[in-house]
Amino acid sequence: MAMAALVAVMTLGSPVTVHAADKGPKMNKQERVCLRNGNKLYEKKRYAEAEVEYRKALQANPASEKAQFNLATALMRQGSVTSQQDDDKNPMKQAEGLLTNLAKGAQDKQLRGKACYDLGNIAYGRQQYDQAVEFYKHALRCDPNDEQARHNLRLAQLKKQQQDKDKNKNQNKDNKDQNKDQNKDQNKDQNKDQNKDQDKDQNKDQQNQNQQNQDQQRQQQQQGGMSQQNAEQVLKAMQDRERATQQRINAQQAQQQRHERQRTNKKW
Repeated sequence: MAMAALVAVMTLGSPVTVHAADKGPKMNKQERVCLRNGNKLYEKKRYAEAEVEYRKALQANPASEKAQFNLATALMRQGSVTSQQDDDKNPMKQAEGLLTNLAKGAQDKQLRGKACYDLGNIAYGRQQYDQAVEFYKHALRCDPNDEQARHNLRLAQLKKQQQDKDKNKNQNKDNKDQNKDQNKDQNKDQNKDQNKDQDKDQNKDQQNQNQQNQDQQRQQQQQGGMSQQNAEQVLKAMQDRERATQQRINAQQAQQQRHERQRTNKKW
């Protein structure tokens, strides 16, 4: 059922037939003949040859809406929906231009609806479901009895709903991943800054401690040096005093000995 529905969507419009009693602007003989020849070639799937005949019909009557529509149909058969829209070599681009002009200003309302229908199929093939929905709606306004356009409209609406759902899901996922990455980077930067500040403070404290230790060692060394110097000075002073005392004692003893010798040697 799904495959059948998909085929129905991608079924392109057929060229309009030409009858002697057709309503609308009167066709000249060459235009009518070329259109009929092009339709016969189209039915045989000889689309490039049909294109040539439709172009001849336009040469005979540049305002021919039927020739424009049939030429667009032949070009679509030779083009690719999935090709780039700005590809000038893709016949689909020229076909879209013809159909767009007809969808906007064709005097034949039924032909205007067919042009909208084909544009809807092209948009559907490109997964541009929002545009496809609008084209199918326009086709139904021109021909409310076009059941194929109504069926394709429903399919395009379902596809658009699914597309929007997937888009929102992906967007939510992207936002979640983005927030996750932002939080991860923020935490990483915060931890980096925190570790950097902590290391800086630790280094500063270590430097201060090292400086304090150096000052303390220098002070101890200086204190130790002064104590030793003072001790040497005190020791030298004691030695000097002891030497002076000993000299006095020696001098006193020598003087006493001299007095004793004088008393001994004195004649009474």
